[in-house]
Amino acid sequence: MRALHTAATGMKAQELTVEVISNNIANMRTTGFKRVRAEFQDLLYDNQRRAGTQNSQQGNILPVGIAIGTGVKAAATSRIMSQGNVTATEKDYDIAIRGEGFFRIQMPDGRTAYTRDGSFELNDQGQLVTVDGYLVDPGITIPNNATSVTISQAGIVQVTLPGQTATQTVGTLQLSRFVNKAGLESIGDNLFVETPASGQPTTGVPAALGMGTLLQKNLEQSNVTAVSEISDMIAAQRAYEMNARIISAADQMLQSTSQIMK
Repeated sequence: MRALHTAATGMKAQELTVEVISNNIANMRTTGFKRVRAEFQDLLYDNQRRAGTQNSQQGNILPVGIAIGTGVKAAATSRIMSQGNVTATEKDYDIAIRGEGFFRIQMPDGRTAYTRDGSFELNDQGQLVTVDGYLVDPGITIPNNATSVTISQAGIVQVTLPGQTATQTVGTLQLSRFVNKAGLESIGDNLFVETPASGQPTTGVPAALGMGTLLQKNLEQSNVTAVSEISDMIAAQRAYEMNARIISAADQMLQSTSQIMK
């Protein structure tokens, strides 16, 4: 019976939905995390009687046909790149992006990765790095005797040195944006890399070329909303149960058929 296979595809689809939601909820407190949504498509149809064909008996065109669906399949797990809430941290090297753009990160293998996580640190040489020690691109080095560090909305990094009243510029942070940012590939550690789907990055200073602005001593939080994730999870659970009931009903029908044939 076709219903057994069709309902099984529905259960598999809802299982994937719950897996995606569980990852979203697990990352509710992950800085700069972007929630993921599972998307589905219906499978091929068994056309037993095609609409628009000619009725062989009377020569009339059939206005409707008979097409029986065979289930559902996963089409994509798309990442929702909406802005997360910005929260104050009072830490000099925490930087939030308000608007479009990603920080550029230099990976050990020479690749450039991209992130919305601006929780940066200084390494032993005073260079601005991620919590994993990856260098921020372009490189920013803070003098070890700097008494204060200021990062403007346009990404200009300035420091105050002992005995000086005027600030000194040590570099400018840059951002990159993509035509299709949802097409970026997540590689973990809050990092993304470009793909043919994302297109090549456009790089520039904050507040220019459509880039967002920076906010020092703040971090962008995850864009996961607990209420919507829980409601989606409940809906997926109910859909899973209904597909399971279809399998049970189809099994009972087959059982009745087999008893009749005895």
